[in-house]
Amino acid sequence: MNTETSVPDSEYGTGDADRRTRLVHRRLTDWFAEAARELPWRDPECSPWGILVSEVMLQQTPVVRVLPLWQDWLERWPTPAALAAEPAGAAVRHWGRLGYPRRALRLHAAATAIVLHHHGSVPTTREELLALPGVGAYTAAAVAAFAFHRRETVVDTNIRRVQARLFAGAALPAPALTAAEMRRAEALLPDDDALSVRWNAAVMELGAVTCTARAPACRDCPVLDACAWVSAGRPTADYTPRGQSWAGTDRQVRGAIVAVLRTAETPVPRHVLIEAPVDLAMGEPAEIGPLHAALRALHGLRAPSEQHERALAGLLTDGLAQETDGGIRLPG
Repeated sequence: MNTETSVPDSEYGTGDADRRTRLVHRRLTDWFAEAARELPWRDPECSPWGILVSEVMLQQTPVVRVLPLWQDWLERWPTPAALAAEPAGAAVRHWGRLGYPRRALRLHAAATAIVLHHHGSVPTTREELLALPGVGAYTAAAVAAFAFHRRETVVDTNIRRVQARLFAGAALPAPALTAAEMRRAEALLPDDDALSVRWNAAVMELGAVTCTARAPACRDCPVLDACAWVSAGRPTADYTPRGQSWAGTDRQVRGAIVAVLRTAETPVPRHVLIEAPVDLAMGEPAEIGPLHAALRALHGLRAPSEQHERALAGLLTDGLAQETDGGIRLPG
């Protein structure tokens, strides 16, 4: 293994880079065995389907928001076949306020493909997983590793940040994943299958709870004396990460429209989604029903009608909504 950069001197020594890397492997995996959060998708009894659902839900979404919805989904749809038997709109409806509801459609499409092409069982290899609708390189590698204990290079935002600091001495990884980062992650991956799975999970956990982007808790880091970034004096990043805007965006309006469709038992007339009904402000919050409340929230954004039109058109194009003679509804 060649990690491309040196690890600062300590018990790690000044020589063999492979020896240093093995010591980092041991330190981090030992720490993970003691400090890892107890998450249901880490339970040895969790099904591969449960792990796939968790990986999709956790994309750009914190654990605290995912936990209740993941548990609800696995109770409602414990297998791919159970989800595939429902219309896609049911997945969107029960996605709740988790955000990025296209993920619900992707999970439904993946469940359908698993039933059609894999006899209802989540496929076991990265290549097969990557062929599922909506499953990208990270998710395929993560499910192959964490569900089937395969040696795969798993690289998410947390892993990128930890490896950038620990081995490259950078405050943050590059704005977008680079080939050099993938080579480093591949070089750092232990040769042993079981150890490689623990390593992936340990580095990911360190980035999530200790080596965070904004306020790293370096004093709690099990490999502090090995960190190239700390050794270099914690230099600042050469760019400022830009958070995703929300207020006033088409994405905010799209989410509000989907919230209306989730509460509606029948198709909603298009004009109600575009222009606020004249009586919408009537009634106290405790007196109005869920649909009325969702419509008030949508039109309370005070977005122009053309933005409503644009957001609705995007939902229809993405398959998150359908237009019928009676109005707009979730996909059937």
